Amino acid sequence: MSLKQEKTSNKNELKLTFTVEAAKFDEAIVKVYKKSAHYFNIPGFRKGKAPLAIVEKQYGSAIFYEDAFNEVFPEVYENEVKEAKIDVASRPRDIDPVQMEKGKDLIFTCLVDTKPEVKLGKYKGIEIENKEYPVSDEDVQHELDHLAEHNSRLVSVEDRAAKENDTVTIDFDGQCDGEHFQGGKAEDYDLVLGSHSFISGFEDQVIGMKIGEEKDVNVTFPEDYFEKKLAGKPATFAVKVKGIKVKELPKIDDEFAKDVSEFDTLEDLKKDIKAKKAEQNDKRAQMEMEDEVLDKLVEASTMDVPKGMVDVEIDQMIEGISQRLQYQGLQFAQYLKMMGKTEEQAREEFRPEAEKNVKSRLVIEAVVEAEKIKADADHVKEHLEELAKQYGQKVEDLEKNEEVKDYFEKAVQNEEAVKFLVENAKKVEAKKEAAEKKTTAKKTTKK
Repeated sequence: MSLKQEKTSNKNELKLTFTVEAAKFDEAIVKVYKKSAHYFNIPGFRKGKAPLAIVEKQYGSAIFYEDAFNEVFPEVYENEVKEAKIDVASRPRDIDPVQMEKGKDLIFTCLVDTKPEVKLGKYKGIEIENKEYPVSDEDVQHELDHLAEHNSRLVSVEDRAAKENDTVTIDFDGQCDGEHFQGGKAEDYDLVLGSHSFISGFEDQVIGMKIGEEKDVNVTFPEDYFEKKLAGKPATFAVKVKGIKVKELPKIDDEFAKDVSEFDTLEDLKKDIKAKKAEQNDKRAQMEMEDEVLDKLVEASTMDVPKGMVDVEIDQMIEGISQRLQYQGLQFAQYLKMMGKTEEQAREEFRPEAEKNVKSRLVIEAVVEAEKIKADADHVKEHLEELAKQYGQKVEDLEKNEEVKDYFEKAVQNEEAVKFLVENAKKVEAKKEAAEKKTTAKKTTKK
């Protein structure tokens, strides 16, 4: 096998020409023939038992060429590109089998994008806002209230009408244009009044109803309702209230602390909440400073990012969204339909963020190279241990996997590079805070 590289007139684009020995291509033909032999019904032979030569004679010698090419291409492409150490940044495109014939070398070409050269701007002393988020007593109380909310219980009430924030148990049966519709009927449904989980106006009309009361609730579906045949149309729901419950919150005291945590006193629980909140705020501040320093470095740097490189990033973004949707029982195609978008429209919406991600990654890699940043072995091992725990594997086995180890080494290098940029940035006070301090200083001087 051999690989020839040629630069095209487009920047960062290569034309690759692969030559594969005839024996390997012929071997692939035999392989795909064996996989698909059962599809061929040749007179004089049992189905699937006709020899390759007979099938080729009956259907033409090129019948297996395309499948054989698809069998050979991935392995040849990956191995040859890796062997040649080409820093490919896109999917191969314009794949063209120049010579594809049994008994002859397979020759094919394709175009790929390579990583662009990055001319770093000034990366030390970048001016960024110094982010700090101190934890207030109100923040701690908010977390306590959230805990209380989480540990609340619903208590039935029978001596009054339903109010906002009550949970009502209802039966409802909806009609639109005099016909029932899918999802418009339910029994013993628990609805929190004020949650805005139903069509606008529905919950407002249930407020004031008493247990056992029945009522017609009139609403109009929104113009952008996902079910197009109902969008913008009026509907009537026959509603019956069967129960009313009110949320009862626990008293926030030492007993509460014992019930919801490992602490014996409310004071200790508060200290723990404050410490955890401070850690979260520090991470938030660090991430915001990292984002700002990267945005400014990207702006100060020069690079020509190939479209194919951004396309690969979009693919990865869609793959991530698809995986999250699967946990909700949805396919990406279904999600697009609900949003009223085509995949092409979605891809174009993702493009600005994808381009930003690519540029950020390129400048980080350039800083790694410029500063000769090495991956901390202990930090790499932490990542491997986490992965091993997640998938029930041994760390030793993962350490032997060069691809996995290389991936985490690069990840750690990038992390260290971003920390380096923040540490070497010029941190200034937020403009708003600085202005407030100036105003305060002036008032003090006048006094």
